[in-house]
Amino acid sequence: MPQFALQRAVALSTLALASLAASAAQIDVGGVKLDDAIDLRGSKLHLNGAGVRYKAVFKVYTAGLYLGNKVGSTEEVLGAPGSKRMTITMLRDIDANELGKLFTRGVEDNSPKGEMSQLIPGLLRMSQVFSEQKQLKGGDSFTIDWLPGTGTVISVRGVPQGDPIKEQAFFNALMRIWLGPAPADWKLKDALLGR
Repeated sequence: MPQFALQRAVALSTLALASLAASAAQIDVGGVKLDDAIDLRGSKLHLNGAGVRYKAVFKVYTAGLYLGNKVGSTEEVLGAPGSKRMTITMLRDIDANELGKLFTRGVEDNSPKGEMSQLIPGLLRMSQVFSEQKQLKGGDSFTIDWLPGTGTVISVRGVPQGDPIKEQAFFNALMRIWLGPAPADWKLKDALLGR
């Protein structure tokens, strides 16, 4: 009988582990699988929202916003403590330099004018990152991470690009591209905010 009890305990443990693995759910957004939760350097982040960026009728990329706790407004995203991640997966080939210019314009359109002078070093660094990439192909992804004590880390295809940009104002300016008063795509803004 003790042998049977041991076998049953092992079977139940295996079943529990399998259900735990299944609970690490993924969602499909525009054909891209996004994890419901991720670990970012020891911080557990949850998918706040995700959607597709359209330009006219064309799908350009899928974006997902990860935070420690789910929130529903731009102010809450920018003010949320801890690590944060925006993940972008291309749905079509695009000239990376052009994408960098669009992001710079998005920052200019959504940042308070008084902040622009302090954002210039970060914007120049970001432009350099994208110009070095030449082209992003469909399926390529990049992340924009905020790591407290480190700064903004931009990674392309999983590889960090240069030194972190220390100022949180720069990370917030990047988030306003999608979440600001003149977002890149209104439907995407609503999706990222979980609406």
